[in-house]
Amino acid sequence: MGKYTQDAQQLLRLIGGKENIAAVSHCVTRMRFVLNDPSKADVEAIEAMKVVKGSFTQAGQFQVIIGNAVADFYNDFVKVAGVEGVSKDAVKQAAKKNQNVLQKVIAALAEIFAPLIPAIMAAFVLVYLERFFRKISPQVISSVVVPFCSLVLAVMAAHFIVGPIGWKIGSAISSVVYAGITGSFKVVFGAIFGFVYAPLVITGLHHMSNAIDLQLIADYGGTMLWPMIALSNIAQGSAVMGMIILQKKNVAAQEVNVPAGISCYLGVTEPAIFGVNLKYGFPFICGMIGSAISAVVCVMTSTTANAVGVGGIPGILSIQPKYMGSFAICMVIAFVIPMTLTFIVGKKKLSMADRVGAGDSADTVDVSAEAGSISATENTETTELNGDGANTLRAFLTGKVIPLKEVNDGVFSEGVMGDGLAILPENDTLYAPCDGEVTVLMDESRHACGLTLENGMEILLHIGIDTVEMQGDGFEYLVSLNQKVKQRTPLVRFDREKIRTAGHPDVTVCIVTEEGNAKDFEFVTDIHAEAGKTEIVLFN
Repeated sequence: MGKYTQDAQQLLRLIGGKENIAAVSHCVTRMRFVLNDPSKADVEAIEAMKVVKGSFTQAGQFQVIIGNAVADFYNDFVKVAGVEGVSKDAVKQAAKKNQNVLQKVIAALAEIFAPLIPAIMAAFVLVYLERFFRKISPQVISSVVVPFCSLVLAVMAAHFIVGPIGWKIGSAISSVVYAGITGSFKVVFGAIFGFVYAPLVITGLHHMSNAIDLQLIADYGGTMLWPMIALSNIAQGSAVMGMIILQKKNVAAQEVNVPAGISCYLGVTEPAIFGVNLKYGFPFICGMIGSAISAVVCVMTSTTANAVGVGGIPGILSIQPKYMGSFAICMVIAFVIPMTLTFIVGKKKLSMADRVGAGDSADTVDVSAEAGSISATENTETTELNGDGANTLRAFLTGKVIPLKEVNDGVFSEGVMGDGLAILPENDTLYAPCDGEVTVLMDESRHACGLTLENGMEILLHIGIDTVEMQGDGFEYLVSLNQKVKQRTPLVRFDREKIRTAGHPDVTVCIVTEEGNAKDFEFVTDIHAEAGKTEIVLFN
């Protein structure tokens, strides 16, 4: 069994099975599928796979980003699926049936502009001559006459007629581009090119820049276009770095972010663009802005490359020595601006669930099995904690986490007692969300419990709304005053049915009544939490 056999089996099922595969291939980082019915692919489930870094549909191909291990994954996949892989060109041809008119036009443009213009024209001449000689030659000698005459005349035409004409056309295009880069409006040209290059990558039209770069090098001894391409890649990688900082507590996201950022800095942009930046939207735009600004500085300093190199940090090796300093400055801009913008925008736009995940890093202890089975005597002893739980509060109940403003109580909802959150409980045992000391108990009602942490922070856990009126009926303390508790220590057992019968909501709130030495609180809401596992409050 291969390393990725199980993942391959899962992916095969999620894309609709073997019968839904028209063609499959792979490139440096991606599996490339042409699906008979693209709607059968469960994209959401595919992107949830641990081995998958993202997915997207481009030019009729459903592409799944695997990363550097794609070759091994591909080998296991074709074995599991029982299909034969084909070349990337064959996949492109098969994908045309899934393209709309606009996509077909874009694909055609990308294929036209990718090679050098003289070569394209020479190919057209060769095709025409072959058809001409095949039409006039007797079938008995056509196998000899057609290829010989077509090739000889095509070479002569390419050398004496088509070549010079094509070269003039190529030179004219490079002259226009060179005028844009060096003319009075070079700042505008640089800003526009730097901004739109990343979207060109999405469409595939970025391939046409290779021909223009080579023509610029031939005509002017260097290209000022390619350095901006390298800076665009760096800018997109830096946007991913901003996401890495924002999602530093989201283990699942970091498994995608870190390798995507590294590969982008080294010139492979697809995992970063499709797996991270386009997924959230704003990092992609922040990268484009940073790219545009660095491109403006690049053209203002006339930074020129000797050749087309690796489109990332190693790209500095292709820069002419006298411009390496200016390119380094542009690289710093492409580092700092996208990263900073992504962080600033992300602080406002990124949900806390995306920032910290759903508790993947929490300890794997089944606390729900403990509920209702631990006696009060047993609970006077503290529970050992596998992780230190520093600077976090974990879920004190299993259920949906909601903001305080959604709690139907004027005191809690308005934050009169302090900031916090609430959980709609699915179990009947309240657990300590952190290590601390029991400093508040309500002996008569037993519906609330207060803890004090070592940093001086104080929290209040309050079960239900107006449940003080129940005078303790349906509530049982499992701890005593001044008892030292560990995170996941059971604190209170309560009867949810009795609470509802009494006409009270059982929503349970956690309020930070005193911050102590803690600061920078982040409350994770609108997620489903599991008691003792999911991190719901972060602080420094």
